[in-house]
Amino acid sequence: MPYVVRRASSSDLDRAARVLAAAFDAYPWTRWALPAEGYRERLEEVQRLYLGHAAEHGAVLVDDGVRAVAAFLPPDAPDLAEAVGRRVAELHGQRWASLVALELPALPPQAWVLATVGVDPAHRGAGLGTAVVRAGLKVADEAGAPVGLETSDERNVRLYERLGFATVAVTQVPDGPAVHTMVRG
Repeated sequence: MPYVVRRASSSDLDRAARVLAAAFDAYPWTRWALPAEGYRERLEEVQRLYLGHAAEHGAVLVDDGVRAVAAFLPPDAPDLAEAVGRRVAELHGQRWASLVALELPALPPQAWVLATVGVDPAHRGAGLGTAVVRAGLKVADEAGAPVGLETSDERNVRLYERLGFATVAVTQVPDGPAVHTMVRG
């Protein structure tokens, strides 16, 4: 079923953050990176910060019902931590130092980054995630750029492979999840 996918408006971002918070509720990376206390609220606020950053510097794509969202950043986008500062560190609590120290494989310098994608759990499996990702890939393709991403869920690897991504590295985070670094194009 084809979906209408569009760039998110500023009025979509709060709802999109709630969709991502629901989608990432049990995600290995966010469960590792955010404190358990107030987890859901922290997760939603972190997602909102990420989406605001991506909307300003890249592309946030949603379906018309805002049931799926994907955020893409171009290679020249400023680092999120530098852009929004202390609040991101506060939300991550004691895990922040581990996040800052973590060294994951670098993506190609000219690559766009698929920063996040999620689907409202009530609408999973209907192709919405694929639709918003494909729309973002078109943006990167028009720029003639590869796209990179990181995922901590093995099930996502298969989805991304169907979209043309290949795993270039798998990093086991000390006391945390495995992170698959993937590149397309």
